[in-house]
Amino acid sequence: MLGWRKKNQNGNVISGDYSQSSLIDLRGIDKAYETEAGPFLALKELDLKVDPGEFVAVVGKSGSGKSTLINMITGIDRPTNGEVIVDKTPIHLLTEGKMAEWRGRHMGIVFQFFQLLPTLTIAENIMLPMDFCNMYKPNERYDRAVHLLSLVEMEEQANKLPNAVSGGQQQRAAIARALANDPPIIVADEPTGNLDSNTADAVFAMFEKLVNEEDKTILMVTHDNDLANRVKRKLTIADGEILSDEILEKVLA
Repeated sequence: MLGWRKKNQNGNVISGDYSQSSLIDLRGIDKAYETEAGPFLALKELDLKVDPGEFVAVVGKSGSGKSTLINMITGIDRPTNGEVIVDKTPIHLLTEGKMAEWRGRHMGIVFQFFQLLPTLTIAENIMLPMDFCNMYKPNERYDRAVHLLSLVEMEEQANKLPNAVSGGQQQRAAIARALANDPPIIVADEPTGNLDSNTADAVFAMFEKLVNEEDKTILMVTHDNDLANRVKRKLTIADGEILSDEILEKVLA
């Protein structure tokens, strides 16, 4: 079993295995970027644990480190120091090829700008992750895409191109695509940033349904404090550190 070894403060070597970690487990994460003025620390000795079934909002000012944190968890970027263990896998040790395959199977990502391919139908966009990771039989993929679209009330739009539907509908389709390979974790980076308040509420309600009914774990980066205050756990990031980690009372929509 793949495990870890390191020295403690007394200089003694201690060890363990990654199977004992939380679903998301960040340990002592530093992330430095080189700038003309010298190294810039975007994250500083950051520790974070997220358990299965949690819905976590991540808030903070621009440049606080929110996106860098998300990039660590999704494996889009690598830490300068520290360990990133997600779903019992130390993803900071994976090669780029292994990382892409692992991400496709274990992580669903929802972006602010949808990133649907304009020349493919909505159903074909949702089938792409299945094709890439060789998940589900080829003759099952279209039916699965339509099923996922039904979860976000979009099945009637399956054969339309993305530009034939509204922005809110495109974001619903992006959520369905994130679910294509049934990943345990959904990471959403400003998923409501381009949506009006009513559509943003509808998207948020879909995330709540995924947590409550589909047992998904969701991390949502948002500038919308009203939405952030409606989840159970709220992380505030400032200057590359977790300023606060709050468990909130449930707020009725």
